[in-house]
Formats: sequence, C-alpha cells, structure tokens
Amino acid sequence: MEFFIQQLINGITLGGVYALIALGYTMVYGIIQLINFAHGEFFAAGGYMGVIFISWMAAQGYHPYVCLAVSLVLAMIYCALLAMAVERLAYRPLRQASRLAVLLSALGMSIFLQNGLMLTQGVYDKPYPTEITSGGLEFGLITISYMQMLIVGLTAALLIGLNILVFKTRIGKAMRATAQDKVMSALVGINSNRIIALTFAIGAGLAAAAGIMVGLYYGSVNYSMGFVPGIKAFAAAVLGGIGNITGAMIGGLIIGMVEIFAAGYLSSEYKDVFAFIILIGVLYFKPTGIMGENVDDTRV
Repeated sequence: MEFFIQQLINGITLGGVYALIALGYTMVYGIIQLINFAHGEFFAAGGYMGVIFISWMAAQGYHPYVCLAVSLVLAMIYCALLAMAVERLAYRPLRQASRLAVLLSALGMSIFLQNGLMLTQGVYDKPYPTEITSGGLEFGLITISYMQMLIVGLTAALLIGLNILVFKTRIGKAMRATAQDKVMSALVGINSNRIIALTFAIGAGLAAAAGIMVGLYYGSVNYSMGFVPGIKAFAAAVLGGIGNITGAMIGGLIIGMVEIFAAGYLSSEYKDVFAFIILIGVLYFKPTGIMGENVDDTRV
C-alpha cells in the first residue's frame, strides 16, 4: 500500500505537468483547429530560460525561492512572446491555406526551434541548482519532496487561474466567441488576430512553467526535451477531448498516472509506450475523447 500511495503521488506530480502542456495544444486547436507541433519546443525553451535566470539570480545572492518566482514569470513572458512571434510568422500567413500546409509549417517550426536551442545552448544537458529541490516530508515509507508539493501547488494555481480567465473574464468570452465563429465575433468588435495570438501566448506560458518544473524535478534540461513530453501531452489532449480545457487537465493526470504505475509495476523501459497505446485506443474507440462533447460547439 505504501508503494501504491508513493506511485500515486508521483503520478499526480507528472500528470500535472502533462496537463499544463496539453492545455496549449487544446486551446490552439479549439480556436483555429491547428495541432501546434512546435508547442513542445516552448516547453523546452521555458526550461532553458528557467535555468539561465535561476542560475544568474542565485549568483547574485538572492533567496532560492525568489529566484524561482522571478525566473518563472520571466520565462513565461519570454515563451509567450516567442509563441506570438511564431504565430505571426509561421501560422497567420497560412490562415486561409489548406490544413496540410499549416501542419507542415508547424512541423518545420518545431525543427527550427529545436535546432535553435541546440545551436544557442549546446548539445549537453544544463543542470539546475539543487538548493530548491532538496528536502521533503516522510510518512513511514512514503516520501513527499518539497519539489513535488511545489509542482502540484503551482500546477493547481495555474489551472485554476486559466479556468477563471477563460470562463469568467471578457478576454475569455472573446476567446470562446472567436473559437465558435470568427466572422460573427469580428462583427461585434473582437479582433480575432489579437485573440488568437493571445491564445498562443497563454499556452506557451503554461508550457514554459511546465518546463521549469520538469527541469527542477529531474535536475537538468536539454535541447530535445520537448519532443517526448509534447507527444504525451498531445495524447492527453486527445484523451480528454481535443479543444476541451477540462478534458486536457483530466487527460494529463490520467497519462501521468498510467505512465508512473506502468513503470512501477511493469517495466520502466517501456513507460513511454503506454501513452501511445492510450492515444491509439482513444482514436479507435472514442475519437471525441473521454469528455464526449461536440468539439465544434465547445472548442474553448
């Protein structure tokens, strides 16, 4: 039972990270029906910006948690601006083009951003400072690290904040209106280009936060770290119902817990396979995802 509870804690921690990344996929798809395959690179870029800012501030003598808080905000802003630039240069000119053209543009942008990270940051892993990640609470054989508590708490705060933004504010109402009908939303004064760019920015900011948390949790980042978590987060978005925010959260938690339990009870060598098995199963048996909603009516 202690082993089960420990794996459950680990699964919730990892699932929260996947949920943050999956939200970027599902929000972008909900508003312009695009699978943004470059989204995983925002996750990686956030991890790199986090280690750069944290290391610099730690060298100046700031408290570790001040370093983390400031670095988190700066990395989210950086990735939000990067996502808006990507949307403006790679996606907006193809807004009226075929789905295949936009998909190829997304794949090309993913390769471009990944190689940009490799050229600017190098091919070797960059370690995160360890002062923030040390320590934890022990309950018999069960251990909850301070890093796990921080990840779960921060993830919950970001998810709650996103729900409030989307469903309780004028910006969220404009996002939902643009997702349902761009022409009619434009007639009532909504700037669809600005709303779409904002959606990219929000999704990339959440991915950047996830990148920093993964870097802290595992101790390092590398230029290719966005690919596998990005695919798993995409599987989580499809599992929950692509275009549905609540579904992306649930899907991320499910994927994370399945991966952790599979690694703990079966084999850690094949833990990455189970996310793809779930993706194939969902696409075959329930393409709309577990929320089972009409994507056309509830994209955001």
